[in-house]
Amino acid sequence: MTEKMGYRKYGAHRPWLRAGAPLILVTVGLVAAVAVARAEDPLGQGAKKNGQPLIADGVTIAGVPVGGFTAQQAASATEDAFAKSLVLTTDRRIRVVAPAKLGAHPLVADAVAGALRAKLGENVDLAVDVDQAKLQRYVESLNDRYARPARDAKVVLVKLRPVVKDEEEGLSVRQRVLFSELDAALTAGDRTPIRIPFEHTKPAVTSSDFKSVIVIERSSNRLVVWDGKRRWATFGVATGQAIYPTPLGRFSIVTKQMNPWWYPPDSPWAAGLSPVPPGPGNPLGTRWMGLSAAGVGIHGTPDAASIGYSASHGCIRMRIPDAETVFAHVSVGTPVFIVPA
Repeated sequence: MTEKMGYRKYGAHRPWLRAGAPLILVTVGLVAAVAVARAEDPLGQGAKKNGQPLIADGVTIAGVPVGGFTAQQAASATEDAFAKSLVLTTDRRIRVVAPAKLGAHPLVADAVAGALRAKLGENVDLAVDVDQAKLQRYVESLNDRYARPARDAKVVLVKLRPVVKDEEEGLSVRQRVLFSELDAALTAGDRTPIRIPFEHTKPAVTSSDFKSVIVIERSSNRLVVWDGKRRWATFGVATGQAIYPTPLGRFSIVTKQMNPWWYPPDSPWAAGLSPVPPGPGNPLGTRWMGLSAAGVGIHGTPDAASIGYSASHGCIRMRIPDAETVFAHVSVGTPVFIVPA
């Protein structure tokens, strides 16, 4: 009775034990078959999916995993990875730009063909063609967007007082540097953000160049020398007659001469006159400060009685000691404002 019950249990609950030996032999056979297959194709090459060859396990294209992919799948993955935008940064902005806009074209078909031949775990390079002219045009467009010229400092008059407006540095993109960095990033498939390189340009005139400013009030026949916001000195002068008015506007001192010669100008009032050498009686006194207004200057005069009147032929006359004082204080480039006040 005991033996019969044990046989039923064996028959009812473990029927696979009856075929144990044959199953073990089949399993061993499958393992052997796989082993033979791997021995014949150790790198997984020759595997197919729906009749299409598959890339060997662990293969990458420019770092993009494509192992086990078909050619079409590998091409799609590679194109998607390469199409990722480049990031350009400044202190205040972030710009993104697609590789295609920079003229970059990856040779995906060649890379996929290489991947199909690649060994297990191998990385295949992705060659990239870059349209150099298109890339250069993009770099130039960035410079057009960001560049600004340097701005010189300048002096303006506000209620007869000179006010200096400070200079500003210019800015431009270092185009050769940026071109090289973009070209290298596109070729290598690198998407690390790139900081746009700039260079600063210096203005030709700075606020420190304006040590003094002269303001000539034509109606009042006064000459005021300013040092910054401070009124340094005020002098009486003679300005032009109504027929030979002293010009109004903004000028500058362009020449300084000690003990100058006087040469008669090409004007009817000087017809027949001869040049006068330095010395007593010279119409220019002992100092001449020529302005950027043609033929007009600030100078001394032996005719001190004309000071305070509109008596000259367009120049600004000063007493000889006053002209010498101003001459020593100002320099070539000093701004001169002549106003109607």
